[in-house]
Amino acid sequence: MTGPVILVVGARPNFMKIAPIHAELERRGIPQILLHTGQHYDENMSKVFFDDLGMPLPDIYLGIGSGSHAAQTAKVMVEFEKVCKEHKPSMVVVVGDVNSTVACSMVCAKEWIPCAHVEAGLRSFDREMPEEINRLIADAIADYLLTPSPDGDENLRKEGVAEERIKRVGNVMIDSLFNNLERAKESTIHSDLNIEKGNYGVLTLHRPSNVDEKEAFSRILDALEQIGNQIPLVFPLHPRTKNRAEQFGLTNRLESIPNIVLTGPAGYLDFVALMAESKLVLTDSGGLQEETTALGIPCLTLRDNTERPITVTEGTNTIVGNDTEAILKAAFNILENGGKAGRIPELWDGKTAIRIADLIDEIIR
Repeated sequence: MTGPVILVVGARPNFMKIAPIHAELERRGIPQILLHTGQHYDENMSKVFFDDLGMPLPDIYLGIGSGSHAAQTAKVMVEFEKVCKEHKPSMVVVVGDVNSTVACSMVCAKEWIPCAHVEAGLRSFDREMPEEINRLIADAIADYLLTPSPDGDENLRKEGVAEERIKRVGNVMIDSLFNNLERAKESTIHSDLNIEKGNYGVLTLHRPSNVDEKEAFSRILDALEQIGNQIPLVFPLHPRTKNRAEQFGLTNRLESIPNIVLTGPAGYLDFVALMAESKLVLTDSGGLQEETTALGIPCLTLRDNTERPITVTEGTNTIVGNDTEAILKAAFNILENGGKAGRIPELWDGKTAIRIADLIDEIIR
């Protein structure tokens, strides 16, 4: 095949995974098309990332927008199929676990286009998470499964995946992190928010299991009210979380948490600067569990499970769910004793994009 390689991004976490791959393919002169499905279309959530990560504007923007899981997946499939018929790609690269990931991998399977899934093999074993269904389907049908860690390889083997489809390349998110640490140091976010480096926590919250149920949301607020008495908390509010707080009548309570600093969604460089100088991170995001492990920052994951167990077994991550007492016990342990020490897993070395590009090069040639 002689067509370009299509790199697919759909939502905010995808940008950090695609940026290093895009840069490496460009460096090698491999023809490529950067395609943004527009699954996340908020200006703050998307444009900022292309600016911060030094990516060009997408070559193709599908403008799908929000909708139910079925509607969004179907729209991406319809539009992406047209793109594939027009450009006849030699390969498609999908990343992560969003609806765009699974939609584009399904189109590839039906059109006989080689597809590589970056961040394959991750499993939370919680099928109530839409992302888990997306992971399972993408891994079942993509041709090349590029895993970040040994547990990913093992999960795929248990699912009966042929060994030649499994390629452990490392964690491409860490490439973006290491590539941008120095630039992030130029951020003025600490002075802008009037917070002292090394003496605050960072909080991110957006998963339905935490914010779509008033009781769960309230249990987290119970913990934050006590943690805020000890240390300032910077909370970039996800649009979904902001809407749910208003819907449940929790906005005043959220704004009244001691020492809380509420902001809009932060740009990538600003957020890296915030994370890198924090004392602890509380999150229900997947990527932050990895980035905090790479930076040696204690992380509390506000979920009952993780598809990134290596961040717990080798890294700085602790699973606490949305149980008030569990969150407080772990948070105070960090504030008083420094929390658990971790190490950076193998192949989280900032060179994953090189290994991915080697593989793409080999396949398309």
